[in-house]
Amino acid sequence: MTVTVVKPGLLTTIQDLGRFGSQKYGVIVSGAMDAYSLRIANILVGNLESEAVLEVSLFGTVLQFNDDHLIALTGGDLTATINNEPAPLWRPFIVKKGDLLKFKRAHKGCRAYVSFAGGIQVPIIMNSKSTYLKAGMGGFEGRALQKQDEINIGPYTKSNKEIHQYAIQLVGPASWSVNYNELISLKQQQTIRVMPGTEWDSFTTESQHCLTNNPYTLSTEADRMGYRFEGPALSLTEKFELLSEAVTFGTVQIPPSGKPIILMADRQTTGGYPKMVQVITADLASLAQLQTGAKIRFKLVTLEEAQQALIAKEQKIKTIATAIRCSAKLS
Repeated sequence: MTVTVVKPGLLTTIQDLGRFGSQKYGVIVSGAMDAYSLRIANILVGNLESEAVLEVSLFGTVLQFNDDHLIALTGGDLTATINNEPAPLWRPFIVKKGDLLKFKRAHKGCRAYVSFAGGIQVPIIMNSKSTYLKAGMGGFEGRALQKQDEINIGPYTKSNKEIHQYAIQLVGPASWSVNYNELISLKQQQTIRVMPGTEWDSFTTESQHCLTNNPYTLSTEADRMGYRFEGPALSLTEKFELLSEAVTFGTVQIPPSGKPIILMADRQTTGGYPKMVQVITADLASLAQLQTGAKIRFKLVTLEEAQQALIAKEQKIKTIATAIRCSAKLS
């Protein structure tokens, strides 16, 4: 099966859960900005949770299906349509040969995920199919999708076939869909939970209070590498030089301007700015769905609270996967 890119949209790339184990060589992790939506998209069509999908940003992407196939759409609501009719979200459904899938505009959130039963067939580089744009590596020829690209889809597994048969019965808008609200938030005013970073104690008491008691607005400087926020400036008790050290998804750095920068999926492997706080893993997907102009508040939590939040979301994903298997009678 193949899918043709009619219009690439603002930015559409192939992503999986990331390229782990190579940061010591300077190779970034990359992967989906919203890993929860990617995982559910794959569960819905019977793929492994880690399989590669399309990450669609904001608007404009148009895909044409060259065969009948089983797919799922998750993540942000980008006003997706199939042949100009609203497309089902957060549930498996079947597209027909010649169907056009369009993403018109971002209604809620800013990134949608398209999974294909059988997965996307591209080379696996350093144990990942994810696109690393700046290095021109992975995904589809190491770049964002372009007009007339043809994406190859793998053959069905037994699980894919069983869900395909089940999806035939899911007709009309009244059919069920996954309740994603316990996994991600698509709201543009959010509370993002953080833990103290390495240099938390190096910031003034006023700055610590300021970070957790004032809203910050996502600026236009926001991409897969990082988000810059506007709001009250934060300052150190005294200036000092830092050696570059490891950073991760959700690390909140404070540059000389005093305005927070949150590192995202395409973050560099090391950073030299003070690390004031760290976004907890459970909130990274919600953070990834923010649009320019969105407002957030930072809430300081303990390591135990962060772990409990992560466990709760992992249990939710397990429950969803079990429910789908039972509904489709997967063996």
